[in-house]
Amino acid sequence: MVSLSAVALQFPYRRLQVEDFLGEKPDFDEEAEEKKYYRRKRLLTVKSVVSASLGAAITYGVYLGLLQMQLILHYDETYRDVKYSNIGLQDIDSKMLMGINVTPIAALLYTPVLIRFFGTKWMLFLSSGIYALFVSTNYWERYYTLVPSATVIGVMIVPFWASIGNYITRMAQKYYEFVNYKEQNVQEQRRVPRGASQRYIIIFQCIFFSIFHMSFVLAQFPVYFFLSKFLYSYNHTLFNVRVCGASIQHGILPNFNVTVLHTLPPSLSLIYVESALMGAAILSMLLILLLCGSAYRPTEEIDLRSIGWGNIFQLPFKHARDYRLRCLAPYFLYSGFEVLFACTGFTLCYGVCSLGLESLPFLLTAYGISASISSSLALCMLRFPRHIPLVGGSLLHVGILIGLFFWSPKPGGLSQKPLLYLVTVLWGIGSALNKCGLSVIIGMFYEDKERQDFVFTVYHWLQAVAIFIVYLWSSFPMMAKLGIMLASALISVISYLWMEHKLNCKVQFRVPKIPAPRHKVKGYRYLEEEPSDESEPDGADNSEEEVEEEAENKRQEQQAPRRFRNKQCYEQAVED
Repeated sequence: MVSLSAVALQFPYRRLQVEDFLGEKPDFDEEAEEKKYYRRKRLLTVKSVVSASLGAAITYGVYLGLLQMQLILHYDETYRDVKYSNIGLQDIDSKMLMGINVTPIAALLYTPVLIRFFGTKWMLFLSSGIYALFVSTNYWERYYTLVPSATVIGVMIVPFWASIGNYITRMAQKYYEFVNYKEQNVQEQRRVPRGASQRYIIIFQCIFFSIFHMSFVLAQFPVYFFLSKFLYSYNHTLFNVRVCGASIQHGILPNFNVTVLHTLPPSLSLIYVESALMGAAILSMLLILLLCGSAYRPTEEIDLRSIGWGNIFQLPFKHARDYRLRCLAPYFLYSGFEVLFACTGFTLCYGVCSLGLESLPFLLTAYGISASISSSLALCMLRFPRHIPLVGGSLLHVGILIGLFFWSPKPGGLSQKPLLYLVTVLWGIGSALNKCGLSVIIGMFYEDKERQDFVFTVYHWLQAVAIFIVYLWSSFPMMAKLGIMLASALISVISYLWMEHKLNCKVQFRVPKIPAPRHKVKGYRYLEEEPSDESEPDGADNSEEEVEEEAENKRQEQQAPRRFRNKQCYEQAVED
């Protein structure tokens, strides 16, 4: 037991401690501490952007790498007959590709609802989890595992990309707020001046695409480090191939040898590779979950949901009234065409057809590195007009497409390898400029945080439609594919320049109104602007008491029965 005298001796010391803790500190610099606080906030924002970019790059690298490796294995006739003789792997692969390419057509109906319900960061995390689920189903290759997981991948493609675009744009706007924290509109959480955060939108989108395009490099690791030692050389795989490039009249790689593996890979080695890919997929989920900050404040998340789910469902369609979005729609389609053409049309019909299957990882690696480095070229939008990277990338593709019309490389012609790699690098430059330019322009046009998820949904839904069209034209002649690509690129440039002309002529665009949030007074009352924790000035206590008393009387009047409309009668009845 502590004696009373000891407590009495300790009491003055404790009182001095409390006074020292609560009292004013002469060496405390409020402005310096504020600068440190917002510097940490800016660093956390940059960390969130880099983490989201790395998470997306690893997720897509794992997905594309596994899909590429499995399609090569399933194409080999010996592999199918020896390991899976009676389950029809080619039929399963066709159903998988159908699920991945066809399902996103319906994404416009549910993507904004999912993003508003789960939130931007959590939608991004859940989408990366679905990609990890696809990796896990490849441990047991059956119809009832591969096809449903591929279909769910198709469902989540548009929500994943819409969340990414929305997240990077919001991080740029938050970074602007942390840099200009002394401005009054930032302190009062009001809308910032239009165009104020465009500089950071450009920088952050370039950072994202510089990191993300490395996913094409990561996707080649399974083939390069594991599968390449089991592949036949080009002398065997191209033995019956007669035409390449623009001369192909039907499908992709006609007469390509049906056996591409000289030795079947051991099942245990395949399990090791898939386990490594599964670990990378889980790593990407952890990067997004642990290192990415939230895109919105909790009250903003409530506001975004409180406009009504019917309005959330309708607003992507209502944004089509804006002529800026309609004029950009051809570009959205073309951005889907050109990436699929680079990965399938050109790489297979020009590269693999002339250099063999062993050249596939090197060509896609060259494309990914070129696109990653060239994404920084979009920083020219900080100094020059915004249309330069977008139009420049498309015109570069137009020149390449015109050249491809007249080029049919010889099967097994290794002398044309430098030219193939040059075209691959140039196509990667054009892809980087197109992707960065489109995302930046959308962020510039639609700075309102209430509508960004709707606009990015429309953008990536049209990209998914383009991917579906590429899936449908796989059996077309190469000249027809090149013609469609060339026409879509020219239409995109003309439509975009027409939009810029209308904006220069001050033609008013029509943007749908976002309904005001409707908060339900259920469970807890949503915080309004009047209640505050700030101390009131002197002389305000009486007025506050009067306001509270008046509000209490009004509430009692509303709760009173109809027969006691008169307040005095009601009070008398309560007393009785």
